[in-house]
Amino acid sequence: MSEGFRIRRSWGRVGPEVVAAAEGLPVANVSDSMNRLSGAGGLRRFHASGAMAGPAFTVRTRPGDNLMLHMALEMAQPGDVVVVDAGGAVENALIGELMVTHAKVRGLAGIVIDGAIRDRDEIAAINLPVFARGVCHRGPYKDGPGEIGFAIAVDGMVVAPGDLVMGDGDGVLSVPRATAAEVLSRAGAKQAAEQAQMRATLDGTLEKAWIDTVLREKGCLWVD
Repeated sequence: MSEGFRIRRSWGRVGPEVVAAAEGLPVANVSDSMNRLSGAGGLRRFHASGAMAGPAFTVRTRPGDNLMLHMALEMAQPGDVVVVDAGGAVENALIGELMVTHAKVRGLAGIVIDGAIRDRDEIAAINLPVFARGVCHRGPYKDGPGEIGFAIAVDGMVVAPGDLVMGDGDGVLSVPRATAAEVLSRAGAKQAAEQAQMRATLDGTLEKAWIDTVLREKGCLWVD
């Protein structure tokens, strides 16, 4: 097996029940439930609307090269999120309208690229979830090397094959497969608490005494 130029054929994935539990949960709530230490803050949404959730199909490419990304779009299963470590380089776009259309036809749940895209307006209209670092009109090379099906790092966030990957207007988050169900359970409880807080805010009954408590505990000095 050639390190840096290899393809893994199969791996375990988070189950459909985990993906279903993730749908409808804000990425921010899930992130908070992971102690705010994970997440790709440098990636932004390029589709028009909607959230993303699915098991990670991991790809590592040489910056500016999309050979392995083409292979990934053929290998990925419906519902997968193709996640690409392209080194954060934005000098060449790795994907555009044609490839995103192909991914949508194949039933993929989304694409995440730590690199650049092109055909920005067309990708917005296709509205398959696409997150990337930037946009560049220059096209890619197709020479390799690269890897499929191994752990990668995307904007400092570790993503292993089969992990749960989520995305919305706040960004992208990977949740380890082994703990995804537990994390989502905590996130669901947090979302319920925030919904209760919103109801209290709207009806004027929200209690904010905790602010005075924290300031007092921290030794804050009030000055007239």
